[in-house]
Amino acid sequence: MNSREFIASRIAKELKDGDVVNLGIGMPTMVANYIPEDVHIMLQAENGILGVGPKAAQGEERLDCIDAGGNYVTTVKGACFFDSSFSFCIIRGGHVDITVLGALEVDEEGNVANWMIPGKKVPGMGGAMDLVVGAKKVILAMEHVSKDGTPKILKKCKLPLTAVNVVKTIVTDMAVIEVVPGKGLVLKEIAPGLSVEDVQRATEAHLTILPDLKVIEV
Repeated sequence: MNSREFIASRIAKELKDGDVVNLGIGMPTMVANYIPEDVHIMLQAENGILGVGPKAAQGEERLDCIDAGGNYVTTVKGACFFDSSFSFCIIRGGHVDITVLGALEVDEEGNVANWMIPGKKVPGMGGAMDLVVGAKKVILAMEHVSKDGTPKILKKCKLPLTAVNVVKTIVTDMAVIEVVPGKGLVLKEIAPGLSVEDVQRATEAHLTILPDLKVIEV
């Protein structure tokens, strides 16, 4: 299991029966492949599907059934299709329980930056701005550090923000961290083989350690 699969499989454990969940483009879409069989949720794709299933197997793709990232997907029993405006009525109306998205940076106040690096061409913010303020809970799926080894979990975001004070849970290849108002970042779980010191060294922001700190199970 690689780091992206590790992150996706851990996030799947955060989902509960009856949840309406939006999975962002990229790594978050992998979560659909790890949902336990006894957990029944409805996945929403912002391009207009409620009831997204796992990724379509090779040779079984339906050209008219894709998620917001352009991936061929399956649908579950009871799925429905609608236009983009109705999809965003669901999002902005507060009907999404959990949104999972990637991030370039997050900080100890729950601010998130995930849409633009100044000086680089970007396609636009997409639906992230609506999703992070419309969903009841925001979970970030991200590598703990950037490719050059610099921390992505900061005291204060440096990149243009997507939203302020919205992130609840951060799941990385190193840890599971909760953003707690008034307390900052609380380390709940660490990856197998790592120490608290390993995680703190890779994190710019200060981490408060839970007394019953656990090892991540996937």
